Amino acid sequence: MTGQEIMNNKGMLIFGGTGDLAYRKLFPALYNLHCLGELPSNYKIIGIGRREYSNSEYIEIVKNWTKENSRLKYTEDDFSDFQKRISYYKMDMKNSDEYIELSTYMDSLELDGGVIYYYAVSPELFSPITKGLKKTNINRKSAKVIIEKPFGETLDSAREIYMDLKKYFKKDNIYHIDHYLGKEMIINIMTLRFENSIFKGVWNKDFIEKVEINAYETLGVENRGGYYDKSGALADMIQNHLFQIMSIVAMEEPEDSSSEAIKSAQQKVFKKLKKINSKKIDEILMLAQYNGYRDEERVSKDSTTETYAQLKVEIENDRWKGVPFYLRTGKMLSQRESEVIVSFKSTSENAHRNNLIIKIQPDEGVKLNFNIKKPGTSNVIEEVNMDFCQSCILDNRENTPEAYERLIKSCMESDRSLFSQWKQIELSWHYINDLIDSYKKYSNKLYFYEPGSKGPIENN
Repeated sequence: MTGQEIMNNKGMLIFGGTGDLAYRKLFPALYNLHCLGELPSNYKIIGIGRREYSNSEYIEIVKNWTKENSRLKYTEDDFSDFQKRISYYKMDMKNSDEYIELSTYMDSLELDGGVIYYYAVSPELFSPITKGLKKTNINRKSAKVIIEKPFGETLDSAREIYMDLKKYFKKDNIYHIDHYLGKEMIINIMTLRFENSIFKGVWNKDFIEKVEINAYETLGVENRGGYYDKSGALADMIQNHLFQIMSIVAMEEPEDSSSEAIKSAQQKVFKKLKKINSKKIDEILMLAQYNGYRDEERVSKDSTTETYAQLKVEIENDRWKGVPFYLRTGKMLSQRESEVIVSFKSTSENAHRNNLIIKIQPDEGVKLNFNIKKPGTSNVIEEVNMDFCQSCILDNRENTPEAYERLIKSCMESDRSLFSQWKQIELSWHYINDLIDSYKKYSNKLYFYEPGSKGPIENN
């Protein structure tokens, strides 16, 4: 970060400062940036919530979460220095009148510009917060905003949120965060594709049989039942995380390394998604729910919300026509794993198919399966692996920035390359809306699966 960029960053206001995201991710990320000297000396961090906390009570809570979740080694001295940046502000985020008092409070901290507003809240609060800020005109010209996914619950709600944001913030100061885009191996996909001739020349329909993008979780909805029951796996994971990964895997090589060029290449993928054949919706979409989901806190007793989704997508362009992309995600499954599997076509009946596996989490790395003659006099082909474990050699937590750490720093530097752009969000919502409409009209099938399994037996 240049000296001028450091001076331009004065602080961050976290709406939803008493939520899991703030405690588990944002404060540990900011603590890491503090320890690394990436925050200006006068940088302020304000947690905003509705709970009755004093500053000291709030800081003690933040301390415990930071101690447990920070990437860098926690020390009392480092946190003692870090906590000087933190304050707590109680308000009702739905009450626009209270933003006038917030403006006065910000003035008392000399936050007269260079502020990031972080919306770590559910989507229904995005517009009330924006309208409250607009009413007081707080830092309108220089302020940035980071909003969490999902970006709306439908295409219409996403548009409404974006239009409200544009009325207050400059277009280039709106950052749609997708923490998957900040993960090391997601960023590495472009290097893997475009900087290795062994892959660059075969990354197309002539050599690739299928692509799988999986994001599996062992946990259920936990305390997010109220939110999750309105969204489900399609909106919570596929519409944003997995679609973004797919666009990086499938895009043409950008003209240059600029944010604009990369996003333009991704958008072209979304524009070429094969039109949905509504009457064959069951061939491309499977939705399922884990047994016991309806007993979760704040979940409807007759809920039909999916906790597992598999979607088959095709891209209608010269590079990918005919190659299926399988996007899968689910909760309460047998293992926690996110990965991209690129399966190459077999060269003969005797040869195993080559698979390139890009591991995203919990471990990061790349694995390549290939064929070799089994030692001996017989002409038997066997499969062997080359396995690069990035997590193993880097001691991941100490040496590799966490996704939120990297994304907050990128926002401070006005680097938009790791953030979703509105046009991408709009195009992906178009597709998901059509998908849901077709599903409700021609299928409406919901399968069920046991917690701790691999998903619905119909898909195994």
